[in-house]
Amino acid sequence: MRAITPGSADLRRYSRHLLIPEVGLAGQQRLAAARVLVIGAGGLGSPVLAYLAAAGVGRLIVVDDDTVDLTNLQRQILYDTADIGAPKADRAAERLRALNPQVAVDAVRARFDAANARELVRLADVVVDASDTFETRYLVNDACILEGKPDVSGSIFRFDGQLSVFGAPGGPCYRCLYPEPPPEHLVPSCSEGGVLGVLAGIIGSFQAAEALKLILGIGEPLVGRLLLIDALDARVRDVRIRRDAACALCGDAPTIGTVGTPARREPPARTVPDLDLDGLDAALAHGAIILDVRELHERALGEVPGAVAIPATALEARLHELDTARTYVVACRIGAKSRWAAQRLKEAGFGRVYHLRDGLLALAARDASFDLF
Repeated sequence: MRAITPGSADLRRYSRHLLIPEVGLAGQQRLAAARVLVIGAGGLGSPVLAYLAAAGVGRLIVVDDDTVDLTNLQRQILYDTADIGAPKADRAAERLRALNPQVAVDAVRARFDAANARELVRLADVVVDASDTFETRYLVNDACILEGKPDVSGSIFRFDGQLSVFGAPGGPCYRCLYPEPPPEHLVPSCSEGGVLGVLAGIIGSFQAAEALKLILGIGEPLVGRLLLIDALDARVRDVRIRRDAACALCGDAPTIGTVGTPARREPPARTVPDLDLDGLDAALAHGAIILDVRELHERALGEVPGAVAIPATALEARLHELDTARTYVVACRIGAKSRWAAQRLKEAGFGRVYHLRDGLLALAARDASFDLF
């Protein structure tokens, strides 16, 4: 992109930026010189890419190996019906160049994987993770940490979204929050559980804002903070997260020095019975205990009275804290990771284990006194 100079016709395009003291001409020049890698051109990637292109970010690198499907159009606003079957990366690049011809757009029609991760991350000043699988999120995080680049991470499911900035100096990485990926088959995707289309725009716009703040060096980026958004109840929470000194990737004695694809696990046989809310009431009346396997940051949104709380990521190491003679009803927020945890208890020899279908959100919806954002 050519330089923006006083008197240039380009000033009119960015005039509303130039009026902001924190941006101004110098800030717009920084945007013009910046390179941003966006991984995923779907629900989150669409608003991220559109707003970064409109803002005048000099080079955008779009990585996506997928094609446009009819089911994408409910939320992936870079595309229209005529694009069905077309490569997302190519079509996104066309739209962005039409939006702002001054922006250079590189369309990479490839899967972001262990073979290209570090090379692609190395090209950028800021990385935006707009992917939709845990496998890719860990890969993006690991590559960013190893290459010293900030990772603007976002995710969405149904009405809930979250985002943070990982890999910034002194801040945590994704593994500080989730040390190990959950079994992929136990985490429902948007195609399985659904997502409110507009939520992608909300979280993607926040991601674009974080990327711009990092480039401009202004404001307080979401470093060490996890922003949680519930679009259904219009509630926003900010949870503090810290760098883990024992983190295998960014800790004081790291053991991860390369990027790689997490091992794929075969789905275990489901031998743990489900309980609905009536079944939960009956089990609790007979002495059962709720085992809350939400992570620490999730529990900050509301505790379960009388429950035993052990995060799913720490369950293996803390099985000895549980009594094999007791009856446990395993629960999490929506009933995904808890299914794996319940099955793990069963495999470890716990005889009376149940799984709470639909998770603690169903309980909160029934009991108005139980506040679980």
